[in-house]
Amino acid sequence: MDSPTQPALPSSLAHDTIASLQSLMGTIVIAIFVITFVVQAFQIPSQSMENTLLVGDYLLVNKLCYGGHSFGDIVMPYEKIKRGDIVVFHYPVDPSQHFVKRVIGLPGDRLRMISKKVWINGKPIDEPYVHFLEPPNNMFRDNFPRTDIPALGLEGKWWLEMRKLVEDGELIIPQGHYFVMGDNRDDSQDSRYWGFVPRENIIGRPLLIYWSVRDWDGSSPATLAGRLHHLAYAVTHIFQITRWNRTLRLVH
Repeated sequence: MDSPTQPALPSSLAHDTIASLQSLMGTIVIAIFVITFVVQAFQIPSQSMENTLLVGDYLLVNKLCYGGHSFGDIVMPYEKIKRGDIVVFHYPVDPSQHFVKRVIGLPGDRLRMISKKVWINGKPIDEPYVHFLEPPNNMFRDNFPRTDIPALGLEGKWWLEMRKLVEDGELIIPQGHYFVMGDNRDDSQDSRYWGFVPRENIIGRPLLIYWSVRDWDGSSPATLAGRLHHLAYAVTHIFQITRWNRTLRLVH
């Protein structure tokens, strides 16, 4: 006697399964594309951009706003980098690190600082975003460029390069390069200390603070157990540690 055969999988179920897998794969591909080419997450690691950006702010960075160096730049209406733009870039001294600063000097500009005030092409510029700590006066930091006195934390290569680019007390910014500074002007390691940012190093412009966390033990532990405990604390205390007044705030 023949054994009964197993019923075939309904074609509709197989079709739905395939459609779901295709949809999932499509979502993954789109997510990878967006993360790779459109936006990038970035965490503020230092106080150099206070009070515009705070330690604990998590940003989405628009990687398409300035374009790149391809044919697409002709087709798409990309923006030019402007004075006052906040940018995320590969740190020129160590490109594996990402920094965030504000563009102060453009290619061809002549820049100097007099008693903390920035002058571009012979005129003072308005900087309502700047935050001063008002410590004792620092001659190199506050009256830049100074070619007669080096400063603590100054990159040696930049010290030699800078001295060749100063005329009549003004720093001449080469083509294809930008001079950037932190808004927390008295506590920022920026172009004054390590030099220009090449155009190709600029990743994009911060678009949105998607989450902001107030001061807590935010350092990442070295061990797996420590990291899991750290994550569990953040999840269970998310309402207490979140700065709700900064979350989902546009960056400008």
